[in-house]
Amino acid sequence: MNYAQLAFTDNIKKIQEEAGSRNSYDRMEKMSVVDGLTDNEINFIDDRDSFYMASFGENEYPYIQHRGGPAGFIKVIDNKTIGIVDFSGNRQYISTGNISKNEKVALIMVSYPQRARLKIYAKAKIVELKDNEALYNSLKPEDYKFRPERMMVFEIQAYDWNCPQHITPRYSTEEIEEALLPQKKYISDLENKVKELELKLLEK
Repeated sequence: MNYAQLAFTDNIKKIQEEAGSRNSYDRMEKMSVVDGLTDNEINFIDDRDSFYMASFGENEYPYIQHRGGPAGFIKVIDNKTIGIVDFSGNRQYISTGNISKNEKVALIMVSYPQRARLKIYAKAKIVELKDNEALYNSLKPEDYKFRPERMMVFEIQAYDWNCPQHITPRYSTEEIEEALLPQKKYISDLENKVKELELKLLEK
């Protein structure tokens, strides 16, 4: 897997030359060969509750779709393959139709609190529920209400990490509540101490 080698076409290299960044990206191409996902990427993917997917349509336009679910709904099958259960949504089936004609997709996964972005080139495959029950059992999220329609399996061709510039940190309700737990405990302890002192004053 070499993201730079796959991403940097001749035209892109020409623009890099003109912008003065080609030398550094040439070194990147020669040094960025990896053999699948590492523990760093696997742990990052395991924590995600959403991602964006770009597919390519017969109308010659790319189509970008948000996919969401509970944290961990994106399953790492092995270090070169990830998959999801495709939940029922608005039933337009644009991504599904695009993939049926062109398997090549691009994914981007973001952690706003960590200001981290993982971008992935992959070949997508639609798997019907009836065709692989074992796969469905390994991909379905637990304790989450959903209606499955099919599965999507992504064979990773290359991936890369974006720089954290221009990512505004954002936090989910759960993340905020977790961050505030020490403060809430501190306030609760103070309130209890105040009550104890008030009782002692009343006893005098």
